[in-house]
Amino acid sequence: MAETERDDGAVGFLRCFGAQLRLLRERKGLARAELGSLLGYGEDQIASVELGRRIPKPEMIDRADEVLGAGGLLVAMKAEVARARYPAFFRDAARLEAGALELQSYDTHVVKGLLQTEAYMRSLLSMRRPLLDEATIEQRVAARQARQELFAKWPSPLCAFVMEEAVLRRRLGGTHVLREQLEEILRIGQLRNVEIQVMPLDRVDNAGVDGGFTLFTGKDGAQVGYLEVQGRSMLITDREEVRSLAARYGIIRAQALTPSESKHLIEKLLGEL
Repeated sequence: MAETERDDGAVGFLRCFGAQLRLLRERKGLARAELGSLLGYGEDQIASVELGRRIPKPEMIDRADEVLGAGGLLVAMKAEVARARYPAFFRDAARLEAGALELQSYDTHVVKGLLQTEAYMRSLLSMRRPLLDEATIEQRVAARQARQELFAKWPSPLCAFVMEEAVLRRRLGGTHVLREQLEEILRIGQLRNVEIQVMPLDRVDNAGVDGGFTLFTGKDGAQVGYLEVQGRSMLITDREEVRSLAARYGIIRAQALTPSESKHLIEKLLGEL
């Protein structure tokens, strides 16, 4: 699905959730400001959720369900609310990512969302064409930050990231944004479950010339490929196609710098900023 097509299903669901919240609030005889005080939110934030303009955090849903005596009604919708945080084309990938035991990615244009700093996220989202409105930018930033909780899970998924050197040289958002982003990549690269490699510009043989992709391995051992370009995405489930992607990824990793060499290159790029 194209990103430019707003997902009416998600928008409608958020409005439905907001309407349920409003009915429960009014049944309790609470004004928006009073409910906000009980939940630790402002009146305007409660209004935005009730109107379907703001996506509530999971902990807000849990607390609202308790305070309003909803008996699990709001909590039952929590998973679908979480899915609505993402653009329509990424929702299936977000589900696979959250449940993956292994994640392998190859990126050619920008830093992987899982590795992005908040400033880098905002820079990318702000330069989208056609322009995204501020509410959508805030929603996307919050969603990407939530995805990064994957690194704190236990057991942690095994993650391998290979990116083109050009990605690390592109000063999207400015020098200060790139500097912070490179530092973040180095920090995440120190995690025991993460391997980060760079495909240098001087390679004369590169198995990844067809573009970037991601491989997810689930708890059942099955692998799924994911491709994304220009707001469109595709899940690859055919076993032969996935096998081909996995073989290609193995070659890409072999052609790239080792994790140690990649670390030294990133440190060198940092020193040049």
